[in-house]
Amino acid sequence: MPAESLSRRSVPWLLGAGLIACVLAGPVLAQGVYRIVGPDGKVSFSDQPPPAAGASNRPNSSATPAAPPSPAAALPFELRQINSRYPVTLYASRDCAPCNSGRNLLNARGIPYTEKTVDTAADGEALRRLSGEMSLPFLTIGSQQIKGYSDTEWTKFLDAAGYPKQSALPSSYRQPAPSPLVEVRREETTAPAPTSAQGRSLSAPGETPVAPPTTNPAGIRF
Repeated sequence: MPAESLSRRSVPWLLGAGLIACVLAGPVLAQGVYRIVGPDGKVSFSDQPPPAAGASNRPNSSATPAAPPSPAAALPFELRQINSRYPVTLYASRDCAPCNSGRNLLNARGIPYTEKTVDTAADGEALRRLSGEMSLPFLTIGSQQIKGYSDTEWTKFLDAAGYPKQSALPSSYRQPAPSPLVEVRREETTAPAPTSAQGRSLSAPGETPVAPPTTNPAGIRF
């Protein structure tokens, strides 16, 4: 009887204690506990949700795409150092035999260089401002300017700059394509002039027909 009486008196106390424990544990349980399995298979528990799968590997669409590597990046270290201190630029034109000879010399020695073409009157004027005259080829090695082509003179200055006498370019290296000395940006196109039945352009009354430009700007000497 005493044992049964003690058990009956303990029921309200136990119920009350359980109710208090539930109330106290309520905020903790409300937060939630997450079971996280790591890449190594280890299990851990946290009150913070695990990161979404692939979130760290998701590419950032707002990021600026990387620029393509420059041709100089493919050069051997020593040659890249020389080219950064003494960059070589060749100013040349079409139908210029001395320009071809100079280009062949640079290619044979494996000299990384930039080529600027001088094919228009605007190019010729820009060349005159650079070199003081309008003659081709025109070569710069760092700050050194060489007017005209001379195998001996070009070789002497290339040697002084430290460029190797034989090509050290890797087989994967590609010479950058030539670009005009003066870049022309056409924002709007002009409609072609009307032509007659014979195919000749019609000029307005009193207007002198303009002759087509020649491939060699006036005043350019080879």
